[in-house]
Amino acid sequence: MVTFVPFSGYRPSLKNGEDIGDRISPPYDVISSEYLEEFKSKRCNVTNLTLKPNDGRYTESRKELESWISGGSLVKDDDSFYLYRQRFISGGITLIRTGIVGILRTEPYENGNIIPHEETFSAVKQDRLNLLRDMETHLESIFGIFEGFSKELSGRIEKASEILYEYTDADGVEHEFGRISDKDIIKSITDGLKGQKILIADGHHRYETALNYSSENPNDVKKGYVLATLVSSDDPGLVIWPTHRLLDSSVNEEDAVEAIYKKMELSGTLPADDMFKELREWQMGLMFRSGRCCLARYDTDDPLWSLDTYAAQELIIKKVYGNGVKVSYDAETDSVRKKMTEGKHDLAILLNPPDLKTIWGLCAIGKRMPKKTTYFFPKIWSGFVFYKMV
Repeated sequence: MVTFVPFSGYRPSLKNGEDIGDRISPPYDVISSEYLEEFKSKRCNVTNLTLKPNDGRYTESRKELESWISGGSLVKDDDSFYLYRQRFISGGITLIRTGIVGILRTEPYENGNIIPHEETFSAVKQDRLNLLRDMETHLESIFGIFEGFSKELSGRIEKASEILYEYTDADGVEHEFGRISDKDIIKSITDGLKGQKILIADGHHRYETALNYSSENPNDVKKGYVLATLVSSDDPGLVIWPTHRLLDSSVNEEDAVEAIYKKMELSGTLPADDMFKELREWQMGLMFRSGRCCLARYDTDDPLWSLDTYAAQELIIKKVYGNGVKVSYDAETDSVRKKMTEGKHDLAILLNPPDLKTIWGLCAIGKRMPKKTTYFFPKIWSGFVFYKMV
C-alpha cells in the first residue's frame, strides 16, 4: 500500500529584499556550471546545502541549515501538502503540469507499489546517503507519477492551495508553489493514493538512498519517508523528452557504419533535415562527425529491444564502440545538432520521445531501462520546502 502523507515543512522566509529565486535551484545533478556559481553566491540558496561536501561529508552543510532555522531564514509549517504548478512551452505549445508535494513512505521495489524504470549508479547513491546521514533532512524531492484522482478531487485540491511563491526561471518556466492545509482534502489525498502505484519519473538515486537510510534507522518512523512530488499520469503537462547520446571514440567512422549495418537496418545517407523529419518512423537517427546522417532500427517483437535507448546501448554503444567509448547526454535536439555541426563528437544517436504507456508496460514486467532513457521536462526545482526528520 502506498503511504503518502502531509508533513511539517521548512520553507523560505523571505526578507531584506530577497526573491524566492535566491533560494531555489534545479536538482543538484542537472545544474549547469554557468549557473552554479550564481546559485551558490546566494547565502541561503539550497545549493549551499546539497553541493557543499567536506571530504564527502555534509557536516558543515548541517551547521548552515541549522543557522538558517535559528536565524529565521526558514519557517516551519503545520502538517501540510503543497501544490507545485509549472507553466512552460514545449513544442511551441504552452502547458501546465501540477504536482502534489508530500512525503512518501519508502518500501522495497519488490512490494510492487513503488516502481522504478531506470538503472542507477552506486557511487552517486553513496554521496546522497552521506548527505542524509549528516543532514537528517530531505532537501530535494523525487518526482513520481500516480494513476490519477477523480476530477472532483483534483478540482478541490486546486482550489485549496494558498500560493506562497512565484518565480520565472531563465528557461521561461513559471513556477508557482502553494500550501494545502485543509484537513479534509489532506485526508482525501492520502486515502486516494493508498490503492495506487507510483512510477518513479526522476530521482531513482534519491529514492533508493532514502530506502537504504530507512533500513539504517528501522525504529525511527520519520526516517522511513522521502520528500516526493507526485503528478497524475493524465496531467496534460506531463512531457517526456528523449535523452540523446553523444559518443567519442577511437573507432573509425567507416568501420562503425559497417558494424552497425551488420546489426541493424539502416537507411541510406540522408540530409540532416530529412533525417529529423523521418525520425519517428525509425528507432533512431545517427549523425556522424563527418556530417553523414542516416536512420536505424532493429526489427524485434521483444518490448525491451524495441526501446530505442536499449537497442542503442546494446547494439551500438557496447557492440560497436566498446569499453573505450565516452558517452555524454543531451536532451535538447537543437543543442545536439549544433554540437555535431561544429564537429564536437564522433557520433550523435538521436532518439524519439519515450511513451509513458511503454514505460509503464516495461515496468509492469519487471524491466529496467538504461540510464537516462527519459527526460521529464521541466525539472522539479529544489528549495521550496524541506523535510526535516529530527
